Amino acid sequence: MVKYTINRLVSGVVVLFVISLITFFVLTIIPGDAALLSLGTDATPERLEALRESMGLNQPWYERYFSWLTHFLAGDWGNSLFFGEDVLTLIMQRLMITVSLAVLSLLLAIPVAAIIGIFSALYQDKWIDRLARTVMQLGDAIPQFWLALIFLVFFSGKLGWFPVPGFIPVEEGWWRSLHSLLLPSIVVAIGLIGYLIRIIRSSMLSALEQDFMLMTRVNGLSPAQAVFKYALRSAVIAPVTTILMQLAGLLAGTVLVESIFALPGVGRLLLVAVEQRDIILLQGTVMFITGVVVCVNFLADILYRVINPMIKFGGERNA
Repeated sequence: MVKYTINRLVSGVVVLFVISLITFFVLTIIPGDAALLSLGTDATPERLEALRESMGLNQPWYERYFSWLTHFLAGDWGNSLFFGEDVLTLIMQRLMITVSLAVLSLLLAIPVAAIIGIFSALYQDKWIDRLARTVMQLGDAIPQFWLALIFLVFFSGKLGWFPVPGFIPVEEGWWRSLHSLLLPSIVVAIGLIGYLIRIIRSSMLSALEQDFMLMTRVNGLSPAQAVFKYALRSAVIAPVTTILMQLAGLLAGTVLVESIFALPGVGRLLLVAVEQRDIILLQGTVMFITGVVVCVNFLADILYRVINPMIKFGGERNA
């Protein structure tokens, strides 16, 4: 277990290093002048040259990379060229909105997916299983941006059930704040439900086929007792780790929803960085999202090993 944990930590650090190197190199070769973007077209050549010198733009890319990496590891992520503020501060200001959107989406999606997925496995090839497979196909086929636009026009514009696009801070009332996140969360949840149903259904079918389920019937347990006492316990392993990874993926996967619903989250911040060619903000945001994904995947792997100790990793042998 210790060896596996160390290996996963090392691989996570390597992934972060490679992503940082690729991101820095790609942003370096993209056409455009970061100094000109920061000062505008009215800036004098002297001011532009002075800013290029202070940003290290006249240095070779590898020197700039190691200089940036040193400052990054020290917590100095630089100032955004577009906003003129510290990159890490900008990200942290918007993080809670994205996390709230992701958590609320999962809270809406998990109960629906769990009920449909479990009963789909219990009644395989029956009408509820066919319904579940239809829901999975619809979830994969419906574009999220199209669904967001339809929901926004109908539920917010026509029916007036939800506020106009935008985020209402908690200071103005927790219910109003939650209400402003509810419609975009429903849109994200609909996209998650099909995938989660597939995972839960597959895990449940696998658990129902295990030898211990036959033993429960031999021991006189009712089908309901066997399912809820033993099968569910075995089937929950894969969905739990999948949900953790989905939570990490939603940090970067809500760009379109945040843009359509005018939510000032991390996803929208990433889009602004791309639109404005703000290479400092873009690099910091990409590294932050990558770091979160790597950390959550690491925790999911460890959790999977803890709740299912029979799994062998890296040549481990169980006693």
